[in-house]
Amino acid sequence: MPGREIPLVSGEIYHVINRGIASQPIFGDKRDYHRFLETIFYYQNQNPPLRYAKFLTLSVEERNRILRNLKKKKDFNVEFMSFCLMPNHFHLLLRQVKDGGISKFLSNLTNSYTRYFNTKNQRKGPLFQGKFKAVRIENDNQLLHVTRYIHLNPYTSYVIKNVEELASYPYSSFQEYLNPNDNQIMNKDEVLSHFKSLRLFKEFTFDHADYQRKLDQIKHLSLET
Repeated sequence: MPGREIPLVSGEIYHVINRGIASQPIFGDKRDYHRFLETIFYYQNQNPPLRYAKFLTLSVEERNRILRNLKKKKDFNVEFMSFCLMPNHFHLLLRQVKDGGISKFLSNLTNSYTRYFNTKNQRKGPLFQGKFKAVRIENDNQLLHVTRYIHLNPYTSYVIKNVEELASYPYSSFQEYLNPNDNQIMNKDEVLSHFKSLRLFKEFTFDHADYQRKLDQIKHLSLET
């Protein structure tokens, strides 16, 4: 099997994307989205003691004990900068913490979720479209624009009608960015340090929304002609 064209280097940030085979849906309902999010944060850890499906069979007390231990260790494969889940694909902005961390994390995540999805829907075979794509973030300007691009995805793709609905879209990190008192899952400091206030960060995102949607429409039209 040929190696990855873009090497994944520890300490670097990458925009990671994968989608369903033939762009088929990978999320059918709220339960699917929540399962994927839970799996993401479980396999962020370098060496969880159990596969996630097995973890879920434990008592609430035992699960909480394991999660507390993992949180205390902070032994991560990756660090999350932002994310967005869409009906047939996902976007993750990640810093690789350990060598091979992104590949290990994505393998654990997609294999676990595929087993769950196939069992639930009585299907067989792969769910995701081959290797995930990864683009390295090379500077602060790119970091800001990719973060905005990821957060605007539900609006760009007409999953939501109005850009204001982004603030309540439940399957993206945008909510956490706007609510600093929430549980801190993302590393938001690198992005927010470029803005004097959350209002300016929100304006930076919203002001580009219609332009990004128009670019997406042009892209689809060019593919259809």
